[in-house]
Amino acid sequence: MRILALADEELMAFWDYYVPGRLKEYDLILSSGDLKAAYLSFVVTMARAPVMYVHGNHDTGYAVTEPEGCDCIDGAIVEYRGLRILGLGGCVWYRPGDHQYTEKEMRKRIRRLRWQIAKYGGVDIVVTHAPPRGVGDSDDHAHMGFESFLELIDRYHPKYLLHGHVHLRYGTDATREREYHGTQVINVCEKYVLDIPDGEIGTWKKPNMLERVRYFFRT
Repeated sequence: MRILALADEELMAFWDYYVPGRLKEYDLILSSGDLKAAYLSFVVTMARAPVMYVHGNHDTGYAVTEPEGCDCIDGAIVEYRGLRILGLGGCVWYRPGDHQYTEKEMRKRIRRLRWQIAKYGGVDIVVTHAPPRGVGDSDDHAHMGFESFLELIDRYHPKYLLHGHVHLRYGTDATREREYHGTQVINVCEKYVLDIPDGEIGTWKKPNMLERVRYFFRT
């Protein structure tokens, strides 16, 4: 499966300078936030794949005009062609505004998803806006990551965590890919292409009720 991940900066090759067929190679498109609603609406119209998104801290306009034809997965887990995908938008609170959370609030959001995660027996991809704390974030408060995302990785061991929020061109460290306890943490600012071999998808089995309960209470 070829996944196109987008965040933070609209890519003109996928919008103003779009060439027909440029998006046909992608099976799924994921947005980590801070992209214009019109941009995502255009992308899903031109692509042959669904677009799923979480909110960035600058996506306050979505309350008025949502990206048409796209699916919001913020605060939910969904399955697509054998992949279990969890969405958690927003950033660390740094000023009054929507889609900003304290650590306590983000931990509460994650706890609310425990039964959904247990129902699926885990998660393969976590789509966030902010990065985990200390893994691709910045020292300034507005671009700090969440400690709770580290806890989520340690508890559920997703294969990938895709985030935006930290613009690569703003600093000297342009590292996109990092690893934390077996999870690939990837900054998808502007554009990132993730290829997952078909043999790695859909190998999990749906747990029965007892297994779900055990998974819910796992440490």
